[in-house]
Amino acid sequence: MRKKIIVIGSGFGGLAAAARLAAKGHDVQLFEKRDQLGGRAYQYHMNGFKFDGGPTVITAPYIFDEIFEAAGRRREDYFQLVPLDPFYRIFDPEGRPFDYRHRHEDMLAEIERWSPGDVAGYERFVAHTREIFRRFHPFTDQPFLKLGDMLRIMPDMIRLQAFLGTHMFVARYIKDPFLRRVFSFHPLLIGGNPFDTPSIYTLIVQFEKEWGVHYAKGGTGAIVAGIGRLIEELGGKIHLSTEVKEIVIDSQRRVSGVRLADGTVERADAVVCNGDVAFAYRHLIAPEHRRVYTNARIDRMSYSMSLFVIYFGTKKRYLDSNLAHHNIIVNQRYRGLLHDVFNARSLPDDFSLYLHMPTRTDESIAPPDCENFYVLSPVPHLKSGTDWQSQAAPYRDRIMQFMEDRYLPGLQANVIAEHYIDPLHFQNTLNSYRGAAFSVKPSLLQSAWFRPHNRSEEFENLYFVGAGTHPSAGVPSVLSSGKIAAELIDPTPPQSQSRRITQERVSHVERV
Repeated sequence: MRKKIIVIGSGFGGLAAAARLAAKGHDVQLFEKRDQLGGRAYQYHMNGFKFDGGPTVITAPYIFDEIFEAAGRRREDYFQLVPLDPFYRIFDPEGRPFDYRHRHEDMLAEIERWSPGDVAGYERFVAHTREIFRRFHPFTDQPFLKLGDMLRIMPDMIRLQAFLGTHMFVARYIKDPFLRRVFSFHPLLIGGNPFDTPSIYTLIVQFEKEWGVHYAKGGTGAIVAGIGRLIEELGGKIHLSTEVKEIVIDSQRRVSGVRLADGTVERADAVVCNGDVAFAYRHLIAPEHRRVYTNARIDRMSYSMSLFVIYFGTKKRYLDSNLAHHNIIVNQRYRGLLHDVFNARSLPDDFSLYLHMPTRTDESIAPPDCENFYVLSPVPHLKSGTDWQSQAAPYRDRIMQFMEDRYLPGLQANVIAEHYIDPLHFQNTLNSYRGAAFSVKPSLLQSAWFRPHNRSEEFENLYFVGAGTHPSAGVPSVLSSGKIAAELIDPTPPQSQSRRITQERVSHVERV
């Protein structure tokens, strides 16, 4: 039966759910408060530069392919993905680089160059993470709605020690302190602290190993535009600059629709919320309707760190630098820095950085003879009490001076486009509770069934997608949450082409 479905928000989770439901023939209405699609993947246009606002590491292309195949389309006709190698160039505190490579043999060569005694340990580490991947990957696009769903994976969680903190897990195999950081940084990509995020999230490592790390030509914004175009071709309606202010609950404790900022009520058979889950429960649903996610429970939950991101373009190229497409610059004070960000929640004077340099791969996103960058620093969320109105400019200056002194000579004299965002942006523009950049923190007791569910525990026709629900943050997980929600609403099997891709993916995992 054809249903009217409202999707709130147009991040990757909302786009994936909307496209899948439109492909099944439903009346899909997507409401986005900003002037462009994308959510955290919003693309800024400035002085001829295109700056991807958020996710830049694209893995598991099959998840994108499934979305288009379910509609009888080819993803390649909407946007192009380019494989990257190295995946990341990781710099130690002295500026020495380690290339995180795709081919196993290349990784062994890098480790041999850096710490020959860790080659055998790395082989054992890979074997262990491969087993975690083989066992738990099938659950990454399945809902965890019942305690029994959690109990069935617990024996393997214990057997594979997938509950251990990621850094501790890596340290069992790798002895070199810097290489321990190299192989345990992935939780930071989903808002987690490597020292307490459970090692089940080494799934991310194997996602990269199996399918590679990619870049979308034209930036991540090209992916957003491609999926948006697909939704409209399938009959879905996209409403930009249209903010949802309330999820309306009827007397039967069902969602009946949404109330927009102008007071208009749009009715629906089901609502998919791609807004931050904590913000949505606290600010879009009146307290008298909430029995599970009370304000007190929301406040007790743990949230990810926030981010300070500077987008900048230069009037010169830096082709003679030692930088790659994705760069990670590690600080000397690694454990202490992460403690400050995640536990003490104080803004440190020092920082570790991720530097994105996409014009290494795609010159089209900058004017001729110009370079495109963004640099990202993890910072505490807003419960730290940091006064970003006064701290943002000095923090920006310290980062840019560091980049100029260490990696990009003459940087600030060559900047011709610049914009930065801080935790206040995540709170006020992206509606992220406490300004947490990745929503609910991926801790052991906030994963799978313990995480906010894809179908609301409160209302049977309200669904959640995005970083704060199962499986977690990160592009593959967020896209998978869209698949989970769409199939909970309408379990009709996908078209034969989509079944073929899914079977190919399952067969691939079985061969690993």
